[in-house]
Amino acid sequence: MHTQSLAPAPALGPRLIRAEILVVLSVSLGASAVLSLVRLIGALTAPRELKGQQAVLVGSLAPGRPWLDLTLQLVDIAISVAPVALVAYLMVRSGESLRTIGVDLREPGRDTLRGALLAAAIGGSGLAFYLVVQAIGVNLTVVPGQLPDVWWRVPVLLLAAVQNGVLEEVLVAGYLLHRLDQAGWGPWRAVAVSSVLRGSYHLYQGFGGFVGNVVMGLVFGRLYQRWGRAMPLVVAHTLIDAVAFAGYAALHGKVSWLP
Repeated sequence: MHTQSLAPAPALGPRLIRAEILVVLSVSLGASAVLSLVRLIGALTAPRELKGQQAVLVGSLAPGRPWLDLTLQLVDIAISVAPVALVAYLMVRSGESLRTIGVDLREPGRDTLRGALLAAAIGGSGLAFYLVVQAIGVNLTVVPGQLPDVWWRVPVLLLAAVQNGVLEEVLVAGYLLHRLDQAGWGPWRAVAVSSVLRGSYHLYQGFGGFVGNVVMGLVFGRLYQRWGRAMPLVVAHTLIDAVAFAGYAALHGKVSWLP
């Protein structure tokens, strides 16, 4: 029986790389950046000043219906992290894999240590920066979690932290910087674009959210280029968000400086 062999995937040139990046971002964080910009414009044109408005990071999706709320939360997390599967597929198509950008379990001890140290440094300075920009009125009041007080609140918040860490660091640090390097971009030019993208999909938090995440992107991007691994960044981002989400849930209403 005659079988027809499949043609090999075309080599990735700069033009095809640009097209691939555009497709990936248009169904993920690029779309989030556009939506975030629109939300910021809405906040700026609202009657209340920025710091008098709230940006809720993880909110209820079905108030008063906890089981439906839980289902929607889990579905939303699964859909949000789906672009990572697209990136994995595209990298396999080009003869690579997520292992190429250091998304694997080859170095669990080193990745965890690097991630924990990075989270401590970025998390502490990030909290101080947020308090400053919120006080001067260039940021909305960021509410990390606004879920009902039920048994699944903390597990969902932790899953949301993992989702953020995996999605953002695989796409914006690992994949994007790897592809831009393949397209012949210089390291600082690539990191600048990656950092601005990271800041842009946080614009819904205000100008402070944008600037803070651009700075975080510069640090994370340069570390990815130095280490060649995205896993420490995934660990760091997950820890930062987990502490923020779970810490807010534990301290809300007990300390005066939390909204």
